[in-house]
Amino acid sequence: MREAKAPSRRRFLKTSGLVAGSAATLLAAPWVRKAGAAETIVWKVQTSWPAGVGLETFQSWCGSIKEKTGGELEFQAFKAKDIVGDFELFDGVKNGVLEAMNSFSLYWAGKLPATAFLSSYTMGLRYPHEWDIFFYSKGGLQVARDIYAAQGLYYVDRIHHGANIIHSKTPIRSIDDFRDLKLRVPGGMIAETFAKAGAKTTLLPGGEVFSALEKGTIDAADYTGPAVNWALGFQQVTKYISMGPPGLMALHQPVDLMDFAVNMNVWNSLPDKLKQFVEDEIEVYSNIHFGAIQKADMEAWQKFIDAGIEINRLGQDDVQRFQEIAVPIWFEWANKDKDAARIFKLQLEMMENPTLGYVTPDMYQGLSVDL
Repeated sequence: MREAKAPSRRRFLKTSGLVAGSAATLLAAPWVRKAGAAETIVWKVQTSWPAGVGLETFQSWCGSIKEKTGGELEFQAFKAKDIVGDFELFDGVKNGVLEAMNSFSLYWAGKLPATAFLSSYTMGLRYPHEWDIFFYSKGGLQVARDIYAAQGLYYVDRIHHGANIIHSKTPIRSIDDFRDLKLRVPGGMIAETFAKAGAKTTLLPGGEVFSALEKGTIDAADYTGPAVNWALGFQQVTKYISMGPPGLMALHQPVDLMDFAVNMNVWNSLPDKLKQFVEDEIEVYSNIHFGAIQKADMEAWQKFIDAGIEINRLGQDDVQRFQEIAVPIWFEWANKDKDAARIFKLQLEMMENPTLGYVTPDMYQGLSVDL
């Protein structure tokens, strides 16, 4: 389902000096560094994770890169805000303060509207495999790379982690309960959807959510899944969790994608075999990251229950009402620029396809995408 990439990982490893008698032996073998190789290339890589299993997985993975490359490449891991602020990551990489970043793609929607379509949005693509179809069968990966390249960054790949849930001081059992709620959201179409539902939205990076809840600056916050949110202490400052209906953890952001992006000059200076390694390794990391977080999320629910947190789910009526609010916002954002239109057109084709069946033409009568 992935776009063709050359050389393949097996061919890449062989050209790096790895020779083995079988596929299993080949994949298990270490990278063999060439004699006389240059000094280790060191990248400072900052993530948006402030704590929890997301940060732990990121740090562990970064720590494995030097060994995997036989000392040719090293990732120095930094957590959220260690070097630059969370919302300054994009410019930090672009300007060379950092070599690379692992952040939430949606964070850049204010400066690049198209990035609002590089992660899930209210009532859009709803499951990880649907996003993989977009990236690897519909040309989404190349579109993302084109958008980032115009800003001086190389978009390596998407990284899965899971859905976002909402923690609140008052119960949210239906769309009506968002009215006048001071709600932290990540921005983009998601913020506009909740605003249309009556919420008073504010944009905050993840590392500032706890203090805002503690001080009462906000009444509720959307942020990642239960494991990370438990580690951040949200159970200390809220009493309720709101989710989507059974089978869909969130209506607003069911697949909160991260990405791995590199300063373009840094990327271009990397030897070809290391470029291929990084591209392949981000796929590996996405799987490790997703699996670790999903496991931790499932284990975290009982902690919230034991702490007396009430867990509520929205109903099917709320699905319909959110859909009616969301669709015009999709088209408004798609027409903000040609890149946004290009991405949304691909996704709309998917949502209209009988495989998904989320959208029918009557749902957007009178609306169009300006390509």
